[in-house]
Amino acid sequence: VIHYNIMLCTLGRARKWDLVESLWTEMNAKGVAPVNSTYGTLIDAYSKRGLKEEALAWLQTMQSQGMEPDEVTMGIVVLLYKRAGEFQKAQEFFRRWIRGAPFRLGVDDKLVSHTNVCLSSHTYATLIDTYGKGGQFRVACETFARIIRQGRSLNTVTLNTMIHLYGNYGRLRQACLLFQKMGEFWGVPDTWTYNILISLNIKNNKVKLATKYFARMKEAFLEADVVSYLTLLYAYSTRKMVREAEELIREMGKRDLEIDEFTQFALTRMYVESGMLEQSWLWFRRFHLAGNISSDCYSANIDAYGEWGYTLAAEKVFICCKEKKKLTVLEFNVTIKAYGIGKCYDKACQLFDSMKKFGVVADKCSYSSLIHILASADKPHIAKSYLKKMQEAGLVSDCVPYCVVISSFTKLGQFEMAEELYKEML
Repeated sequence: VIHYNIMLCTLGRARKWDLVESLWTEMNAKGVAPVNSTYGTLIDAYSKRGLKEEALAWLQTMQSQGMEPDEVTMGIVVLLYKRAGEFQKAQEFFRRWIRGAPFRLGVDDKLVSHTNVCLSSHTYATLIDTYGKGGQFRVACETFARIIRQGRSLNTVTLNTMIHLYGNYGRLRQACLLFQKMGEFWGVPDTWTYNILISLNIKNNKVKLATKYFARMKEAFLEADVVSYLTLLYAYSTRKMVREAEELIREMGKRDLEIDEFTQFALTRMYVESGMLEQSWLWFRRFHLAGNISSDCYSANIDAYGEWGYTLAAEKVFICCKEKKKLTVLEFNVTIKAYGIGKCYDKACQLFDSMKKFGVVADKCSYSSLIHILASADKPHIAKSYLKKMQEAGLVSDCVPYCVVISSFTKLGQFEMAEELYKEML
């Protein structure tokens, strides 16, 4: 049966479901009886590939044979429900397993006590994580306390899970204290431990403390991974900590660690907001030439330049996006917005009018933005023409664009035009 289990696992990883079924049929034909680990392998293979119902069907098959899941298989089923976000079902399944009750999926059961049950560290880690993500923080803490009372050694995975849980529930002090006591529980901090602490401290706006944990990780002769660097780099970027960010970039370069586009944009924006326009452009261009920027990120870069009044730079990013043939309505919208901030009203209109040429259809935001820009610039007559087009496109769902243009006419003393548009709105 061991050889069949290995083959079932291999075929499951390769998503060869027909061959899995064939192998199962062959097992039955040859009288090879499946064991707990066989079903666990099958449930795990299907659930990891997102085939929850098929995985549960194997659990039903197991139960129909009068076989109860062992601890490992139980843990696999709990993980199945956790992956699906069904934390309550995961908890109910575990409670029924503890009681040794007949397993009938979907049947409610009363809360049961499992104070004296000893489980493996891996199972405890799974349960703590499941309780935490299911909003059962108190139960997770009780489970953790139970492990300690039983005098069991805690592995790093379980401790990391609890540290993460404390932090996510706003108990940062307890998370840090547990980290300090890891040695008492025979747990050795690993890179993931430090990554959790770095992330939690940044989330609580304690960047200096996050930096200290990053340094302590190095002092412990642990190698920071790309997650460590990107988490800290993004925090530095959004806080305009240029010197610290550039030091991390140099370190990442020496280790050939890649920067994702999300962090790339944060760095570009850092330079823009720090008034370092040349550096921002060099940084953006580096990623543009490498072809590592998505349409969404192009629009974010355009917006960063546009919001700070760097209209020419925003226009250059738009052209770069056009060169890569990644233009969407989003790039047009943020560039129109940038032209508005830069008071380039003719360019805003020309860009809007060119959308069809690129096979892009203007949306409600495109029209609303341009109408607002023109009305605010005391150009209600031009704004009115775009309002008419917006109406023809069936994109006027409220009175806001009308009110903007009416206000502009009123401001200029053109009351007849304002009244005419008001009647049209009604």
